Amino acid sequence: MTRVLVVDDVSAVAEQYAYDLRRLGDFHTLVATGGREALELLAAEAVDCVILDLEMPGVDGFDVLTALAREEREVPVIVYTGTGDFDRCARAIRLGAYGFIDKSEPMRRVVEEIRGAVERGRLAGEVARLRERLDEDAGLLGTAAPMLELKERIARLAPIPSPVLVLGESGTGKELVARRLHELGRPADAPFVPVNSAALPESLVESELFGHEKGAFTGADRMRQGAFEFAAAGTLFLDEVGELPGAAQAKLLRVLEQREVTRVGGTRALAVACRVVAATHRDLEADVAEGRFREDLYYRLNVHVLRVPPLRERLSDVPLLADHFLSATCRRYGIAPLELGADAVELLMTYDWRRNNVRELRNAIERMVIDAEPPIVGADAVPAEVRRGAGARDGSASDGDESAAILPPGAEGLTYRELKEEAERRIVRSALRRHDGHVTETARALGLADHSSLLKIMRRLGIERG
Repeated sequence: MTRVLVVDDVSAVAEQYAYDLRRLGDFHTLVATGGREALELLAAEAVDCVILDLEMPGVDGFDVLTALAREEREVPVIVYTGTGDFDRCARAIRLGAYGFIDKSEPMRRVVEEIRGAVERGRLAGEVARLRERLDEDAGLLGTAAPMLELKERIARLAPIPSPVLVLGESGTGKELVARRLHELGRPADAPFVPVNSAALPESLVESELFGHEKGAFTGADRMRQGAFEFAAAGTLFLDEVGELPGAAQAKLLRVLEQREVTRVGGTRALAVACRVVAATHRDLEADVAEGRFREDLYYRLNVHVLRVPPLRERLSDVPLLADHFLSATCRRYGIAPLELGADAVELLMTYDWRRNNVRELRNAIERMVIDAEPPIVGADAVPAEVRRGAGARDGSASDGDESAAILPPGAEGLTYRELKEEAERRIVRSALRRHDGHVTETARALGLADHSSLLKIMRRLGIERG
């Protein structure tokens, strides 16, 4: 429920305003009769919107706005005034107010103004999170068989509210899996709250997850909601859950079993409705056996398990991912669009990306963009460690001449399109050899929809079925 704080030094006016907002907007309302009381209330309570009178004795509305800006609190504020002084309202906007209304405005319009302010605040937060993610990942791109199986399981599990444990090596995209579960299974406006368990100081883990009351410990100068409360009816993503200390593991288990959380220093139990998705690159069964992770929590989390395949198990997705990262990097740096050369693509496809999977590929592409000679990103731009690793994997190139395993004799005279077709031809022929010419198995290994898709590619490239 939306929580609205009404701030007015005339108590009767504030109470009436709060009553009307409850009645017409179905809001949960709080009242403060001065600026100082409002700031204290905001420090102790979670509030979604503030209706603020500017003309108050002592700490007035401008002082409140200044304090909120100084403390970087992002709660939307709507100022209301009975003087009709436009200059004062404009000053309030400059100090960070969302908007202003006259005290004589019909209450239904005020209700809509509050809803608009709350929605804008929610969207602003979502945009900020999306900007952080923009061009940083490739979503769940890929048509290789392991990725298709993963996407199918995500779609099946998304509507189920039970916990999900996501397993995978570093850089495989475990958070992307959690976000996809959230997008498919939760309301569009429900929050997705990611928490990196490994990055939390041990002394603050419980406060970050479960929240704390004012005065719960030194430095707790205001009440703070924890991740479970922020997640509300959305999804709480606990990344690297295997890194949680023992005390936090015990409290997490209680929350999962009882579906309620108690803030640090508090006595009141608060119901939680979020879905929990946990992820780790660790072998939790081994951690349980060695006493580093609670067995009961492990079995509470792994109701459903999703394994994210490492990139080396879906190398046929490398060209698609590489193209995505190439376009994204060019956009981010304001560089004219570039194209990957066929020689570069084959090098990328013969490296195993064991160190950091998709994240390592993304970083390699960014380095290639910087080192490339436009408009083609060729093999000479591929990072040296990737060229060496690709040569060692392929077994047919030396450090002195990586291109020997990539292109046929006389390739220097071929056009980019011809080079690309030749690389495709070599990839398909190699896959056919590995599967003894079995078209259906080869198509599955290359991540194609069916054997007829592969046959079309073979006809285009002039590859005989035998």
